[in-house]
Amino acid sequence: MTRKPKPIPDFKSEADERAFWETHDSSDYVDWTKAERIRLANLKPSTKAISLRLPVDLLERIKVAANKRDVPYQSLIKVWLSEKLDAK
Repeated sequence: MTRKPKPIPDFKSEADERAFWETHDSSDYVDWTKAERIRLANLKPSTKAISLRLPVDLLERIKVAANKRDVPYQSLIKVWLSEKLDAK
């Protein structure tokens, strides 16, 4: 037996919509069994290149640490920065 989804309310702003979905389960409002997979080929990556000057010895130590973990050093720097910010 399939239940009918609840109607999605109209929102005054994106902030109102965000607040709503943070506190409601989308499965009450959307029949996910009818969802179709799509490819969004023209999306731009949500990253931004920056220039960061590091002392040579620090960069070499980072590269060694990344090599031990078998990951690119830029990826390791991103992980470390994220972990440090999340720890606060």
